[in-house]
Amino acid sequence: MRVLDARALGRATLARQLLLDRADAPVLDTVAHLGGLQAQEPQEPFVGLWSRLRGFEPTALSDLLTGRRVVRTHLMRRTVHLVTAEDALSWRPRHDAMLRGRVLGTYRRELEGVDLAELAAAGRAVMADGEPRSMSELARALADRWPEPGPRALGEMLVAALIPMVQLPPRGLWRTRAGVRNAPFTAWLGREPDPPAPPGTDPVGETLVRRYLAAFGPAASADLRAWCGLAGLPAAVAAVRGELVALRDERGRELLDLPEAPRPDPDTPAPVRFLPAFDNVILGYHDRSRIIDDVHRGLSVTGARVVLVDGRVAATWVVEDGTVSVTPLRRLARADRAEVAEEGRALAAFLSDGDGDRVRVGAAPP
Repeated sequence: MRVLDARALGRATLARQLLLDRADAPVLDTVAHLGGLQAQEPQEPFVGLWSRLRGFEPTALSDLLTGRRVVRTHLMRRTVHLVTAEDALSWRPRHDAMLRGRVLGTYRRELEGVDLAELAAAGRAVMADGEPRSMSELARALADRWPEPGPRALGEMLVAALIPMVQLPPRGLWRTRAGVRNAPFTAWLGREPDPPAPPGTDPVGETLVRRYLAAFGPAASADLRAWCGLAGLPAAVAAVRGELVALRDERGRELLDLPEAPRPDPDTPAPVRFLPAFDNVILGYHDRSRIIDDVHRGLSVTGARVVLVDGRVAATWVVEDGTVSVTPLRRLARADRAEVAEEGRALAAFLSDGDGDRVRVGAAPP
């Protein structure tokens, strides 16, 4: 069985994630290919797409949001993701149990004794007037009936788990600051999510396996679970295993992959790339070592924006007074610093609509 070292895995990941070469692809197709983009910070997906697409225009994503072809919704890992409307409608029922379980894991004591079916029906009745609401507005509308849990527990259970909801524009539009206003799938997309599959079948799970490997493979089953948050996928993996190839990493873990998916030569040059906060190229794995050193693993969950140098996290970046400011995590070679500065100037121009290209690359840590 072929063994892939960390560098080979990293290059495969970069190729699947469109980070080796920017792609000439429509934004909608790219969001679908990536299996969505984590979007709890509304402006971050724009940087993620800029780093992956040649000539990316932010208005293209904004138009997809207002045109109801891409939506912001709670999905994988109970986090807000930007996904195609088609995927949201298809995938949401497969995530329902996980979403409920994760909200209960946070608010089990507050929600003890609450009949969730009754709560869901009451929430749907409130939203039936077609008016979008914030989480707190929806919770307050039901507080007289369920005073004990408190608005946070009620609101999160309703919006993140019990009622498939979309976060409406203008939230998530380019250069727009707006609060969260929620509407049910039926109100925004015109129909309910697809019905659950018959018992004993898992077509959505099988699709998730294939789609994950296309965007993140080669990967272990634990990586798949870390990406989507779903525990019940072994049967789906088993169902499609005959379509897949089996590989191993240097530690002996079995990795699965699509036979024809790209696995570039480990020596393929990897350009500098600036990634947004919470990018799935890092969060989408249980074993994140193919992209980020264990000593820096915490950066991936604290919202740090990172810079890839030779395919690995080597710096963080922020925007300060219109300047892209880069802080290296290790000493960078002169050529790497020059490439970081060049890509940083391009990012600064993108973020300022071409009005500036200021970048500052700090000193390496001692």
